[in-house]
Amino acid sequence: MKRWVYLAHRWLGIALCWLMALWFLSGVVMMYVGYPKLTPGERLRTLPALAADCCPVPPERAFELAGAGIQSLRLTSIGERAVYVATLPGQRYLTVDAGSGEALERVDAAQALRSAAPFAPGRALAYEGTLAEDAWTHSKALAGHRPLHRVADDAGGLYYVSSASGEVVRDVSPVERSWGWIGAWLHWVYPLRGGSVDFAWSDFVIYSSLAGSLLALCGILVGIWRWRRAGYASGRHTPYRSAMMRWHHYLGLVGGVFALTWVLSGLFSMNPWRLFDSGAPALQQSPLRAEDLAGLAPATALRRLDAAGQRSVELLWQPLAGRLYAVACDAQGGQRLIDWRADGTVSSGHALPHLAEAGRAMLPGARLVDESLQAEYDWHYYARAEHTMGGHLERPLPVLRLRFDDPAGTWLYLDPASGRVVQRLDAHRRAQRILFAFLHSWDWRFLLDKRPLWDVLLVAASLLGFLLSVSGAVIGWRRLNRRRGKHGDLLRN
Repeated sequence: MKRWVYLAHRWLGIALCWLMALWFLSGVVMMYVGYPKLTPGERLRTLPALAADCCPVPPERAFELAGAGIQSLRLTSIGERAVYVATLPGQRYLTVDAGSGEALERVDAAQALRSAAPFAPGRALAYEGTLAEDAWTHSKALAGHRPLHRVADDAGGLYYVSSASGEVVRDVSPVERSWGWIGAWLHWVYPLRGGSVDFAWSDFVIYSSLAGSLLALCGILVGIWRWRRAGYASGRHTPYRSAMMRWHHYLGLVGGVFALTWVLSGLFSMNPWRLFDSGAPALQQSPLRAEDLAGLAPATALRRLDAAGQRSVELLWQPLAGRLYAVACDAQGGQRLIDWRADGTVSSGHALPHLAEAGRAMLPGARLVDESLQAEYDWHYYARAEHTMGGHLERPLPVLRLRFDDPAGTWLYLDPASGRVVQRLDAHRRAQRILFAFLHSWDWRFLLDKRPLWDVLLVAASLLGFLLSVSGAVIGWRRLNRRRGKHGDLLRN
């Protein structure tokens, strides 16, 4: 048994230590510069305030042109022009000019430049053509927007415009563009994304992570077996004569657990073999219907919101429990709610009993076992910085948490300000939260609230893992050279 552990550690180390070293190095970069994304806050900050006279065409026009059910509908702006943007089934989009009622049939270079202009005020823009995918747009969320129009500014920023909706759907800052190559691009093995090898990317990450976990586990066992508390004849606790081997042994005893938990949790981030899919049914939510939109004119709603002190840059129609509301957002992300009926009452949010009743209706076959208004972040519900993997997810407070007794063990988090479900967790996803976020990025509430302690500990542990991997790579390279030298001597003799 021990022999197989030694052999597995040796040859897996020769094959994978270089990759693990890159993972540790790039992981530190990702602590501060993440993979590019367009967050809700970034997008809202570019939008102008909606004037009451911006939208003489009613929102029902989007239903007339869609020819199918609309999943969501927004009144927003693209390049200073007010538009309705509808999300259709199958990741399709429809954009309708709120002034003329005409659908956006084609996004050309001129439109792409107009769309990108608010994101780069005062900068010169250059149109760089269309593409299906590049280093900064590997995302399933962009599937319905491809091909993408790419626009660059004179400071090195990039903006990707949807060919379906005409909106900017991703921006890349000069910092993200520079550091991303040794950050997310390396960490997620994105050299294998796109092109003829894209089909192998997921399997490569999953099975290399699995092999890396086995490497780390074998290394921990070897390190424990070779350590002698009483010491060897040399007086050392390790049997190795080579300084590199000794340091690899010491580093493994201290940092081996970090290497194991990080590589294993990285594997779990991929949801391998769909381990964390519960098969729970979709939530039963009220559909958006054209007849409900007739209750109030957008111009009237915007005037009432202005009177309430809300300078709205976007309206999102949000059905809840058979009634239609509009969530009005300002450029800073502040929200007000307006009842989309003739009276058009403006409020700060839904009454909690009404919201809880709507939440119960989303899982009609389950019993509600707990209901609580959560005013602080906790183990499962928390916000991260915009550049992190989950930084684009909105996590408002307070939030209404509903716990159900369905087979999946569902927890729903509903935002009282908008009525939206901002997080859905079941037992499988809560397990993934522990096995991935807790172990991989150390999303521990205590540490996240005690920065820079989180930074110091995470960087120090990453440095241990990096040195452990580099020393393993050097040892492996030396061993291969010795074998090659012996093989050459045999051939010459």
